[in-house]
Amino acid sequence: MPKTTFTREEIQSFAQLSPFELKDKFIQIAQAVQEDEPGQKEKSARQMLNAGRGNPNWVATGPREAFYALGYFALSESRRVWTADNLGGMPEKQGAAARFDAYVRQHPDLPGIELLEKCIAYAVERFGFDRDEFVHELTDSSIGDNYPVPDRMLVHAEKIVRGYLADEMFDKQPPQDNLSLFATEGGTAAMCYIFDSLMKNGVLKKGDRIALMVPVFTPYIEIPELDTYEFDVVRVEASLFTETGVREWRYPAEEVAKLADPSVKLVCLVNPSNPPSLALSDRVSQQIGEIVAGPNPNLLIVTDDVYGTFVEGFRSIAAEVPRNTLLVYSYSKHYGCTGHRLGVIGLHDDNVIDELIAALPQSEKERLDKRYGTLSLEPSKIRFIDRLVADSRQVALNHTAGLSLPQQVMMSLFSLFDLLEEGQAYKHRIRAIVNQRLELLLEGAQMKIADDPKRAGYYIELDLLAEAERVHGKDFAAFLEKNYEPVDPLFRLAEQTSVVLLNGGGFEGPEWSVRVSLANLDDLDYLKIGHHLRAIFNDYAEEWRTSRG
Repeated sequence: MPKTTFTREEIQSFAQLSPFELKDKFIQIAQAVQEDEPGQKEKSARQMLNAGRGNPNWVATGPREAFYALGYFALSESRRVWTADNLGGMPEKQGAAARFDAYVRQHPDLPGIELLEKCIAYAVERFGFDRDEFVHELTDSSIGDNYPVPDRMLVHAEKIVRGYLADEMFDKQPPQDNLSLFATEGGTAAMCYIFDSLMKNGVLKKGDRIALMVPVFTPYIEIPELDTYEFDVVRVEASLFTETGVREWRYPAEEVAKLADPSVKLVCLVNPSNPPSLALSDRVSQQIGEIVAGPNPNLLIVTDDVYGTFVEGFRSIAAEVPRNTLLVYSYSKHYGCTGHRLGVIGLHDDNVIDELIAALPQSEKERLDKRYGTLSLEPSKIRFIDRLVADSRQVALNHTAGLSLPQQVMMSLFSLFDLLEEGQAYKHRIRAIVNQRLELLLEGAQMKIADDPKRAGYYIELDLLAEAERVHGKDFAAFLEKNYEPVDPLFRLAEQTSVVLLNGGGFEGPEWSVRVSLANLDDLDYLKIGHHLRAIFNDYAEEWRTSRG
């Protein structure tokens, strides 16, 4: 294959973009090439394969059917109160459970009604709900006729999601202290709210030192650089190798030890990681726990655990270091529901953040009392988790804060589905999907990765420079570094094969690494991507051999 038509200077300029913005450039290149190709047969052969974004191509149908079945029941409840053309009333609480039972008997063939009945029965049994209260919350909330009350999260929904997190994020061994939850518009909103409220409450200040465990999802890199924050960022790098040319994507003890410096106020991590897609090792979790118990007791931890369900026996750092950790979880990847925008922030009631706020200087306390004074006669007693809610609506609109109620119902049904046998079978199925795709990618690319039982496999990060050294030695790796930009392989892939990948360097990984999403294409597409990646790699090797004469 020929080299890319882009000059080195052009590639250098594009490489300054965020990986997701650079991805759009690769898509433009791939589409332009397709449009230039003559004949339908050639166009079909060059179908664009975009493995740059992690939106999954699977959808959890069962809980959605249950949600729609609930909607029909809720409408019948509304029409029962007030019947007119296109006009109903607010569903009534008293007798709601008995009316639901009757509705199930009357509509046995309605899609989703059986699963909905199972979800309600399970919730009542596990969490001890009053059936009228619970059915009414589901019914009224699916109609969406009220503001969220409580604004942070519905009472039954919070208990259900807490149970889901206990099973899936804490491996059924949650800390004894209560975990309070704030339902948010996806994990991205959760990230924004956390950074904003930590600043608003004086827990973090502009220019403070924070740490990132890298590689990491790019917003965690880009947000601290904004002029709002201008944080001094320490990078904890996953730099271990299992053997020459094979990255382990694990953190050496000396890297984790950077967190022991008390000047490091906060550390952010994605667990399992993005892009390497590995859950934190027990060794690193223990080391962080020892750091918090010793030299840096006020270290705050923000852990984004969206991929946790893809690892058997996953246990969040929020379970190991509960007092210091803000847990962020999104339903988007597991359930194929990125468009629903379903996320939560979890914070244990006994936590370091509330202690830090209580220990602020008097002038800061007075400032915060004024900020939150319209919400309570004792604003100093407002917990951080509730300040997050208020800050999400500029405090003044706190009375209309909260995630939309139909979305909270969807979140509840996703959670309850997971806790049933059907949901566990679904979980193992999607794990098998990404693992199959990983195997096909590696088969096509002829590349080697480290075996790891904590691999989620939602993404894979491949270090091309390490692979160059593994296959052809250090001279070949040095040739690539000297003659090409680290993103040159991605330009070649887009231009020559219509394959779109992301640059791992944009995630603070090795500059010559690439990120492949294993979630959003058909299985055999990953075999094709692997073949294309190996062909590009072989082209570089041939150029190297030619240069040596």
